[in-house]
Amino acid sequence: MYENILIPTDGSDTANVAVDHAVDLAEKYGAKLHALYVVDIDAVNFGLGTEQVDRIKQGNFGEMTELEEKANEATGIVAAAAADHGIEVHEEVRVGAPHEVIAGYADAKDIDLVVMGSHGRSGVRRALLGSVTERVLRSTHVPVLVVDEHEEGAEA
Repeated sequence: MYENILIPTDGSDTANVAVDHAVDLAEKYGAKLHALYVVDIDAVNFGLGTEQVDRIKQGNFGEMTELEEKANEATGIVAAAAADHGIEVHEEVRVGAPHEVIAGYADAKDIDLVVMGSHGRSGVRRALLGSVTERVLRSTHVPVLVVDEHEEGAEA
């Protein structure tokens, strides 16, 4: 049923709650996991020159080692959890608008399921802050499993 499962991650507690679900499904179906970290260029663009932004888009973080470390740590959490179960993981870092990158990756890599965490915001907070998960739901035809960060046993 599932051969390729995508787990977008930013290393947050919310994303990490979804990791357990993705690993469980990958193990059950013998699927490969894809751990994707998206550098939101709009969020890091403040104060950067065009040359720096272009280098980051090409995967060259230069002196921005903290950003590179954060990306590698986030995908590494997925890889470590999967390794405990003998599951193959492809780790990737991309740059762009998170929902667009996630949806594009899902299409390009023949992803069968996207597993994502959600903060569970509603009302005004969601309208003001937006939701990457909600935007992914509207941007792809790939099924998306949304895991609430407030799930029993999850750390807030």
